[in-house]
Amino acid sequence: MKNTEIQSLSSSEIAERIIAEKENLTKLKFAHTISPIENPNRIRETKRLIARLKTALAAK
Repeated sequence: MKNTEIQSLSSSEIAERIIAEKENLTKLKFAHTISPIENPNRIRETKRLIARLKTALAAK
């Protein structure tokens, strides 16, 4: 998700997206602990997306 897409969302949509991405991150970490996932960089990308969403929410 690009910054332009994030900025076009409303505050409530951003908050919902943060919750969904945190759940996704938890699932990725759990799956990676059990057996290594194919692309462990997805964990890093998800963390960074959450950070971008939180920054956009704070800016609004």
